[in-house]
Amino acid sequence: MLTVQTLYATDPETAKGLDTSGLREKFHVGGAFAEGEIRLTYTHYDRLIVGGAVPAGKTLVLDAVAETGTASFLDRREVGILNIGGTGIVGAMDQTWELNKGDMLYLPMGAGAVSFSGEGRFYIVSAPAHTAYPAALIRPEDANQVKLGSAETSNDRSICQCIHPDGVKSCQLVMGYTQLHNGSVWNTMPAHIHDRRMEAYLYFDVAEGQRVFHFMGEPSETRHMVMGNEEIAVSPPWSIHSGAGTGSYTFCWAMAGDNMAFTDMDMVPMENLR
Repeated sequence: MLTVQTLYATDPETAKGLDTSGLREKFHVGGAFAEGEIRLTYTHYDRLIVGGAVPAGKTLVLDAVAETGTASFLDRREVGILNIGGTGIVGAMDQTWELNKGDMLYLPMGAGAVSFSGEGRFYIVSAPAHTAYPAALIRPEDANQVKLGSAETSNDRSICQCIHPDGVKSCQLVMGYTQLHNGSVWNTMPAHIHDRRMEAYLYFDVAEGQRVFHFMGEPSETRHMVMGNEEIAVSPPWSIHSGAGTGSYTFCWAMAGDNMAFTDMDMVPMENLR
């Protein structure tokens, strides 16, 4: 079963007037991981698509998606697939790949139909593409690992860069995930924006009863959304994207837009946040 919803772009002036339910309607994606289904959200931020596939004993196939206007989903797109569950199998291009938890698969434009099976919980992120790069399976030990923050500032974290210019090549998709270490709760603080690309955060490994407070908005007009496990925050180019958890968590970040450099960001001094 495939379901697709559409998320239209919102400008910063409109966002200033949104209440809690309005913010969640425009920037929050919940319920993406439903057993036996593929659920996608087509965003009008750089045409990024986010969603989940949970086979739960079935074989799910991602192929025709009317919202893309092409015969097959990957005719003009590329995709990154992160497994956040048990061991699962992804099939495409007459090949199969076994993904353990934390493994990521890149599939290029023209890869055709994609199948999902096994015990995986697959996070799907897709962006428009103009050429085909080689398919690649990225395991955590093969990814570029970056250490940032410190225990003193409650943001000691490891960044696992998977799809990026110095790793697995893509047209415009940049994707990886960040794990917070014991006692650290803050991600992406000090905050930044990057007007040249949008970003989406999937929060996962959030324990039952715990939450992550995701901060967004213009630096002078910050807002927040309370995120549960396996929920997605869509961040426009004009918005900060940061969070603090009531317990440990991991989040997958994915970007699409003009510049693919990880360091392409405009830092926001703490004293400028409001």
